[in-house]
Amino acid sequence: MEHFVVSARKYRPQTFKDVVGQQAITNTLLNAIENNHLAQALLFTGPRGVGKTTCARILAKMINNDGNETGNEDFAFNIFELDAASNNSVDDIRSLTDQVRIPPQVGKYKVYIIDEVHMLSQAAFNAFLKTLEEPPKHCIFILATTEKHKIIPTILSRCQIFDFKRITVKDAKGYLKYIAEQQQVSAEDDALHIIAQKADGAMRDALSIFDRVVSFSGKNLTRKAVTENLNVLDYETYFKSTDLILENKIPELLLQFNNTLSNGFDGHHYIAGLASHFRDLLVCKTPQTIELLEVGDQTKQKYLEQSQKTSQEFLLKGINLANDCDLKYKTSKNQRLLVELCIMQLASITFDGEKKNSKNYIIPPSYFINKGITPIPVVKPEIQVQKSEKPTSAPEVKEIEENLPISEPVTVLEPPKIILNREKKSPSALSLSSIRAKKEHQIKQMEVVIDEENLPSDPFTENELIEVWNKYTDELKDSGKHNLASILSIDKPKVKETTIYLEFPNETNKVELERQQYNLLSFVRKSLNNFDINLSISVNEVLEKKYAYTAEDKYHKLKEKNPNIELLKKTFNLDV
Repeated sequence: MEHFVVSARKYRPQTFKDVVGQQAITNTLLNAIENNHLAQALLFTGPRGVGKTTCARILAKMINNDGNETGNEDFAFNIFELDAASNNSVDDIRSLTDQVRIPPQVGKYKVYIIDEVHMLSQAAFNAFLKTLEEPPKHCIFILATTEKHKIIPTILSRCQIFDFKRITVKDAKGYLKYIAEQQQVSAEDDALHIIAQKADGAMRDALSIFDRVVSFSGKNLTRKAVTENLNVLDYETYFKSTDLILENKIPELLLQFNNTLSNGFDGHHYIAGLASHFRDLLVCKTPQTIELLEVGDQTKQKYLEQSQKTSQEFLLKGINLANDCDLKYKTSKNQRLLVELCIMQLASITFDGEKKNSKNYIIPPSYFINKGITPIPVVKPEIQVQKSEKPTSAPEVKEIEENLPISEPVTVLEPPKIILNREKKSPSALSLSSIRAKKEHQIKQMEVVIDEENLPSDPFTENELIEVWNKYTDELKDSGKHNLASILSIDKPKVKETTIYLEFPNETNKVELERQQYNLLSFVRKSLNNFDINLSISVNEVLEKKYAYTAEDKYHKLKEKNPNIELLKKTFNLDV
C-alpha cells in the first residue's frame, strides 16, 4: 500500500503567495525582507491552523536566500525548531542560548522557531529575556503561540507582534476547490462550503475534514454525503421546516422534529440552526445585504426564493422566539417540550386576522366564502313593547308608538330611579390624618388671633388666673381627660406680666402639656379677656430626682402609712 500523506502536509504552502487569507502579514514580511527592515524577534499569534508555523518556516528560508542557492537548498542547518510544550525548562533555554553564540556555517542568519511559546515556565521566560532583547547579529527568533495572554509582558515588549486572523469561509472554500482539482475530485460548491463552515476559520481543520469526506464518498463529493458524514443538518431540513411553519402545519412540524431527533441530532442544534436560517432569509430581503449570506450559489437561489414568501415581521418574530428558546434550552428540565412549544409558536405567527378574530364563530366566515356561499347576517330580534292605558310623555316612547306597527297594547315601564347618597362621611375620630388636620387648624386659629390688631389685653391677677386654671382642670376631668388634668395640678401657675410659668418634675409632663397648650391658652385668654398671655414650661431636675423613688424610699413611705408592714417583714424574714 502506498504511503498516504494528508492534505495539510502535502499542500502546505512553500511561499508567501500560497498562504491563504493572511495577505496583510505576508506582504509586511516580504517588504521587510526586501528593505532589510526585519526585526530580530517576531511573535506570530492567532487561532490554530491559520498558518503561523508555515509562515515562520517560509520566512526562515527566505532570510538566507540570496539567489545563488540550488532549488533543493532549504538551509536546514540554519533553522532550529523548538517545541516549547516539551522543552519548557530552564536547562532547555540555557542550551538554546549557548547555541545562539555560534555563527551559521552556511548562509547569513540562524533562525530559531519556538512553537507554543506560552508553555515555557516562568523561570525559562526569565532566562530567555536577555538573549531575546540583545541577540547576536546573525540570529533571529520567531515565536508562535495560540494564547498570547499567557506570555509575560516583558517578552511581548521585546517582540514585533503579528496577529493572524481566522480564514474566511470564502477563502477556505476557494483553497479547497483548488485541492479538489489537484486530486481530481468532483466536488459540489455547497459541499465545499459546508466543509469550510465546519472548519471555523482553521485551514488545517478544513483540509482534515476534506480528507475524511473524500475517504467516505470517493471522487464524487456531494452535499448530501458531506452532511451525512459530518453529522450536520442539511439546508433542506430548514427550508422544509420554514415552509411548514408558513403553512401552519403543526403536526407535520412535530413529526419532522421527531425524525431529526431520531437521526441523532440535538434539539439545541436544530433550534439554533433554525434561528440562523431565519437570519439568512432576513438578509436576503434587502439587496444590499445579500453579500452577508455565506452559502453556495445554488443554495443562495433557494434562499432568495423562500425570502419572497416571508415577511420581515414574521422573520423578526421568528428570530426572537428561536433565540429565546436557544437561551432557555440548557436550563430547561424538559428540553424537547421547550423546542416543540417554540415550533408551535412559530407556526402560529402567520395565522391571518380572520382566524384570530373568529372566536365567536363555530365555523369561520372564510369557509363559506371559499365554498361560494354568502353568509346570512344575523339580525337581532325586535323587542315587543306593550302599550299602557296611560302612556308617558317621554319623546322616545312617542317615537316608538308612531313608527312601530303595534298590534297589541304597549306597556311602558319607567326605569327605576337610583338615588345616590352623596352625603360625605365624616372622618373617624381615631384617624391620624384627622388628628393632624385638627392640630393644623388649631395652630392656624392661634396665628390668626395673634396677627390681628386691637385685641383686648385686660389686666388680671394671679388669683383670677388660678380660678380660671382650676375651672379648666375641672372641665378636663368631666370630659374624661384625667391624665392632662393631673399634669395641670402638679404645679401652681405663677404669673409675671402676661407670661404663665410652670415647673414640672420630668420632661414627659412638659412634652404632654406642650401638645395640648393651644386649647389651654385659648380658654385662659378668652376667660381673662387678655390675648397677650403666653406659657413658659420648665423642668426642675431637683424635683425630678425627688420623684425618682428607690425601693428603700418606697418601703419607708409605705411603713409610714401602715406600721404593720414592718411586722410582716420580720415575721416572714422578707427583703426589700
